[in-house]
Amino acid sequence: MTDAPFRPFEQHLDEANTLDLLRKATHGADDGELFLERRRSEAIVLDDGRVKNATYDASEGFGLRAVRGEVAGYAHSTEISEAALGRALETTRLAVGDGGGTLADAPKGTNQKLYTDANPMLDASFAGKIDLLREIDAFTRALDPRVVQVSATIAASLQEVEILRPEGLRLADIRPMARLNISVIVEQNGRREQGGMGGGGRYGLSGLMEPAHWQSVAREALRIAVLNLDAVPAPAGVMDVVLGAGWPGILLHEAIGHGLEGDFNRKKTSAFSGLMGQQIAAKGVTVLDDGTIPDRRGSISFDDEGTPSARNVLIDDGVLVGYMQDRQNARLMGVAPTGNGRRESHAHIPMPRMTNTYMLGGDTDPAEIVASLKDGIYAVGFGGGQVDITNGKFVFSCTEAYRVQNGKIGAPVKGATLIGDGATALKKIRAIGNDMAMDPGIGNCGKAGQWVPVGVGQPTLMIGGLTVGGSAA
Repeated sequence: MTDAPFRPFEQHLDEANTLDLLRKATHGADDGELFLERRRSEAIVLDDGRVKNATYDASEGFGLRAVRGEVAGYAHSTEISEAALGRALETTRLAVGDGGGTLADAPKGTNQKLYTDANPMLDASFAGKIDLLREIDAFTRALDPRVVQVSATIAASLQEVEILRPEGLRLADIRPMARLNISVIVEQNGRREQGGMGGGGRYGLSGLMEPAHWQSVAREALRIAVLNLDAVPAPAGVMDVVLGAGWPGILLHEAIGHGLEGDFNRKKTSAFSGLMGQQIAAKGVTVLDDGTIPDRRGSISFDDEGTPSARNVLIDDGVLVGYMQDRQNARLMGVAPTGNGRRESHAHIPMPRMTNTYMLGGDTDPAEIVASLKDGIYAVGFGGGQVDITNGKFVFSCTEAYRVQNGKIGAPVKGATLIGDGATALKKIRAIGNDMAMDPGIGNCGKAGQWVPVGVGQPTLMIGGLTVGGSAA
């Protein structure tokens, strides 16, 4: 596939003919669009000094959608041609039927540009990337003789998008993504532990490949692994928990964020359904979803329906004030779209999804919050988790956590899980730190089989009365 810019209306389609086909597909519909995409991605994994995996993927195609009420007709193809569009039109018309809809107003155009147009895959040669990964491996092993395995990954992608609306509005966006991850396994006295760190965003690879950056990532991955060598079994029971700033916001994303997506609330399957305008969290809790933060992993200049991304307040001082909406769900709920209509690719239909979801900081020193913890857990890093959207119940495993007693941070603990439900946890927030931070750029979000990149963030928080699952006797 060529590195020349993606120009579907110069390379594959006549714009006037395509617009005519799109209007036929959406005649009598409430909404619809043609989504055109070219995506290229690569990933190289060096594991234990050897190239374990090297992939390069390239794809392009379109998705044609017509929406009538709650029904959407969607067809997609990897062939960008008027003939393929004609075949897709027949499928999308099934949703429109005899029509009768009134076409929704087009989204407002935007000139905002939140990231560079650079292609991160061109920042270094394949050989140069392999050399860097080997340098990372050697550097990390030299830091500590206990290192027995190093895994390092460089990944980059470029998504080029064009959207054509029935009114004739045409939008284009070039979305880069780069990421570097390092994982370390250490061994001492027959015990092995692992630590990992990484991140990235919507920019080129060059900054991630600077020694000052990757060396700090390697040291942090090693620090976590070595820390866990001395970890003791986590206690179990109901106790207060302090969550660190930044990545622990993944708990907020999963346990609360999904429940504030509009489709779940329209269908009344969310734990937050019917609570608009009510106090659902402790005073001082303000939660936003913001797709406009420059260079962030979850940011988008406009969403996958053409609506400009926005800084949307979801919870204001504890009161539920908004949901995240795509165009279809917003129309059905009688509200405005919020720029949260996202899709994994041209082969997927858009739906309400998060971008960068975070809680604003408070006015308390984080050290004071930890010092006020009498007996509990200080959780700084999280791994996997599970959430039930209908009731907000969650289970999250901690990758870095400490026992705290009488305000003193003690030994690291291993095997700690946090168990609770989002609605209750929101009301039990007792202190909010002044250190709000975003995650390093590692988040992926799954919904209905689709994956999109996201960001999370929060300040240091104290939550009262969470259930901690542990292995201590």
